[in-house]
Amino acid sequence: MTRCSDVMTRNPVVSVASDTVDHIARLMKAEDIGPVPIVQDKNSKKLIGIVTDRDLVVKVVAEGRDPRSTRVEEVMTRDPVACRESDDLKKALDAMSKHQVRRIPVVDDNDKLIGIIAQADVATHEDAKTTGKVVEDISKP
Repeated sequence: MTRCSDVMTRNPVVSVASDTVDHIARLMKAEDIGPVPIVQDKNSKKLIGIVTDRDLVVKVVAEGRDPRSTRVEEVMTRDPVACRESDDLKKALDAMSKHQVRRIPVVDDNDKLIGIIAQADVATHEDAKTTGKVVEDISKP
């Protein structure tokens, strides 16, 4: 049985809710990533939200907000769907499908962020049929 900890990307880049949106955008560009998990503080790494590149487009650019003054807490998704490191990967894939998310943070028993699972992680660890089903479910309108 494959566990979430077996396929996750460890120690993902994080930010805090008080950071500005322009900081997040620069971080996404520098690290070549789409999602940025938001943690309570960088020491505890307690997961409190997530911001995606789509969030920046829809909630900042399309609404004409100033990215230099808009705080992450204003546009992040709070209490994101997450999985535990010890969860069976199928549970994480089911959650990704159900909630139509392309990435799912991985937390420990204290809600400390320890990793993230993306569609690409699934593709490299699972068979084509499983990967195709997840992508199909996530992409449904």
